[in-house]
Amino acid sequence: MTRPTHLTIDTQALKNNLRVARALAPASAVVAVVKADAYGHGAQALVPILDADVDMFAVSCCEEALGVRRSGITKPVVLLEGCFEPTEWQLAIDNQFEPVIHNHNQLDTLRQAEHCSALNVWLKIDTGMHRLGFDMDEAVEVYQQLDALPHIGNIILMTHFASADDADPSFTHMQLARFEQIVQDLLERGQEPALSMANSACLLNWPATHKQFNRPGLMLYGLSPFEFSHPEARQLTPIMTLSSQVIAIREIAAGEAVGYGNTWRAQRPSVIATIAVGYGDGYPRSARSGTPVLINGQRASLVGRVSMDMITVDVTDIGRVNIGDPCILWGADLSANEVASWAGTIGYELITRLPPRVPRTLV
Repeated sequence: MTRPTHLTIDTQALKNNLRVARALAPASAVVAVVKADAYGHGAQALVPILDADVDMFAVSCCEEALGVRRSGITKPVVLLEGCFEPTEWQLAIDNQFEPVIHNHNQLDTLRQAEHCSALNVWLKIDTGMHRLGFDMDEAVEVYQQLDALPHIGNIILMTHFASADDADPSFTHMQLARFEQIVQDLLERGQEPALSMANSACLLNWPATHKQFNRPGLMLYGLSPFEFSHPEARQLTPIMTLSSQVIAIREIAAGEAVGYGNTWRAQRPSVIATIAVGYGDGYPRSARSGTPVLINGQRASLVGRVSMDMITVDVTDIGRVNIGDPCILWGADLSANEVASWAGTIGYELITRLPPRVPRTLV
């Protein structure tokens, strides 16, 4: 018998989410972000599906970009963390990768490298997130230095927003104003760079950031980047469903405990279903009692601690439950974001950390 824990990827939902991204900024190029194995969904399978309708791809590093190439993709691939070693510049040219330049070490090794053909690069400016990027007061100078190098082709000026998913718009307004000032400074010097600002949250909520290149990531996989309800995000459909089955049922008396550490005790006579999924399958151990689980399409509540291979669920109030009944841990009808909120984390983490032992099927 095959263990029933399974991951299903809905490719039609993926295409729908991409259509939403396109419709929000029809004049912009779509740079599909497929880093971290397409956010845990399987880049090798999904990149060819996206390829027909996106303009470029984006990943973190050369290793991920080479994986995209092994899928038979010939479109440009942006390296969001740039090149880590001097030898990677030639690798980028040979494979039509477009590195992000975000520090002086990268700029220095790029200057010293010998190139036989032009390299397109993305210049990242730190407008307030303070992770990667050149300081604002040196942005214009660095842009001009890059532009003067004979082996540099196109330069795309980019930044990244720290709080575009926040209901309070003030910090994003500040970052946007800072970036626009840099663009204005370049225009006054006769240089008109191509721009990229919008990630998923910006694409959904900040039309002013929709420039030549947009970088949708999470929204392609059907999750909202917002903790609040958003009309555009409601058009998205999660493409990942983590499912399993009930493998045991027992009735327990009031006062009996369930699971490791006796952290949950029944307040009444209860029916407990055991489901074949656990933290060894990527289900978060930090999920608290009360975390929703769908059994036969009905909501029930996790009780007790998550084990490596199993969870226990109180099914007292949802009618008859049998061994073999289907369970949804997250999917279209139960968002990974909601489950994550019970586990003290975010949906991004749940979907990107699923281990190889969970078999996957594309539908």
